Amino acid sequence: MTTRATRGPRRRTVVALAVILIVLSAFVVRLVDIQVVSASDHVEDSLQVGQLGSTDTIHGDRGSIVDQNGIALAASVKVYDAQLSPSLMQELEDDEKNPPKVPWNEASDRIAAIIGQDPEELRAAVAANLEADPNSQYYQLAKGLSTEKYLELRDLGLLYVYAKARETRVYPNGAVAGNVVGYVDSAGDGQAGIEQMQTQCLSPTSGERSYLRGKDGVTIPGSERTVDAVDGGTVTLTINSDLQWYLQQMIAEEAQTQKAQSGTVTVVEIETGKIRAAAEWPSLDPNDLNASSPDDWGTKVFGNTFEPGSTFKAVTAAALLDSGAVDMNTTVTASSHEKFANGAVINDAFVHGAYQYTLAGALIDSSNVALSKFGTMVDPQVRYDYLEKFGVGQTTIDFPREATGEIHPVSEWDAQSLYTTTFGQYYTVTAPQLANVYQAIGNDGEKIDISLIESCTMPDGTVITPEAPKHEQVIKKSTATTLQRMLENVAVQGGLADQIKIPGYRIGIKTGTAQVTDGKGGYKKGVYYTSMVGIAPIDDPKYAVVVTLDQPTRITSSAATASAFQKAMTQVLKTYRVSPSTVPMDEPLPKFK
Repeated sequence: MTTRATRGPRRRTVVALAVILIVLSAFVVRLVDIQVVSASDHVEDSLQVGQLGSTDTIHGDRGSIVDQNGIALAASVKVYDAQLSPSLMQELEDDEKNPPKVPWNEASDRIAAIIGQDPEELRAAVAANLEADPNSQYYQLAKGLSTEKYLELRDLGLLYVYAKARETRVYPNGAVAGNVVGYVDSAGDGQAGIEQMQTQCLSPTSGERSYLRGKDGVTIPGSERTVDAVDGGTVTLTINSDLQWYLQQMIAEEAQTQKAQSGTVTVVEIETGKIRAAAEWPSLDPNDLNASSPDDWGTKVFGNTFEPGSTFKAVTAAALLDSGAVDMNTTVTASSHEKFANGAVINDAFVHGAYQYTLAGALIDSSNVALSKFGTMVDPQVRYDYLEKFGVGQTTIDFPREATGEIHPVSEWDAQSLYTTTFGQYYTVTAPQLANVYQAIGNDGEKIDISLIESCTMPDGTVITPEAPKHEQVIKKSTATTLQRMLENVAVQGGLADQIKIPGYRIGIKTGTAQVTDGKGGYKKGVYYTSMVGIAPIDDPKYAVVVTLDQPTRITSSAATASAFQKAMTQVLKTYRVSPSTVPMDEPLPKFK
């Protein structure tokens, strides 16, 4: 029987236990909320408080640059910088009770063998480091070790040897397309070429690892958060690296043979406008910038401008034919030296009497006087408009620091330039612009904006392609067909016919020998910027090739480019296995009437 005296304490005990249970339940609920329900929010808050939170950046890899066949032209690899703590090494060596399993003399031999250093030199260097600072914890063993070498070092099990990983940019094919690919700075940012042009595709997105640390520096379990880095995408170029390699070797040899300051070769696929090669000499190896002059760190293909000279006589002919001002039977009488009514004086490159030139003959002989007379058969503004249609004064692919060339409005044409503009003077172009002109002529008058980027492929497989290139019918198909025939006659009847012949293929060409400005409003004496541009096969146009030499001195005329052009076009046709011509050439066009 429970008495009143005993019931009171028991009731109080039950009430106390109930209160305790309620309080404990509240704590449990709150703990679950903190540890489970709202754990991520609280971890995020705690990372910002005092020294408990730490955040490490996780770096992604910069994307690769590959050619049209997937061959790497630029890639990122992980390398390791190996270091040694001299003071820790000495401390272990001096521990008589627990001597190291591998003494320093033996360990230094193994280290030296891995990093490719003389063991005696290594020991002497570490000793000197310790003498300078007995508490030294840092000595640089080697930089840029491969993963294989790093693993060999790690497997030595030496407490005083450690390595830090870092990303570095490598260019597996060296100078092949080096001027086009470009290079990065020490921070990994693109500074030229595709490296700069395609920064958005190539650049990685960094991630991070955040965590809480206890007093002893140990990571608190459950506090770690990781946001993975995203690597950069892969840029695929339209360039063929095998063709590019050959053309770079060839133009280097030809330019030096002709004692030129530089040389370039540009190859454009006529049916697509894709650039298949952009070779130049001097070239750049992005692996070793200091091996070349800073003047050669850019690209002469896209950066150099020049007066196109006689190569643009085809554009004058296009304007005349397309506007209906002349036809195949129209002629002019021209001597090698004539003074025009406005006072302008025009000369041909060779001395001759008064010839009754056809338009084809004027192109074959590359007569400045004849083109001047033909050119005045249309209004100057008409000729200007055709120059613009063909892309003079405009960028082609917005390549970094790409030159636009210069074209003056008709209002600025004086007595002399009224005529010189008919044969490629008083305006400037780049090699890609010239290639685009002949791409249009070869493509039945349809100009396709040239391109260098095929696609950007992201790490998740998403493929991003550039906007489709612009197509524009700049001249009638009939005009282009007539021009193709005339250019073939230039190749067959011109003075370089034997030097540029490619057995089995019909080709069309035009040469250019342009004066070089002296920077003072005049021209340098006795030196020229020579070029040759051609289409092959002319009966079924596939490729346009432009070769330029800057101020050759062995041969100063456009003949200097003949050998290089013949080799370049031959290799292009071979690389892409273009079938030989099967349709014979039409009857040769007459030069004179």
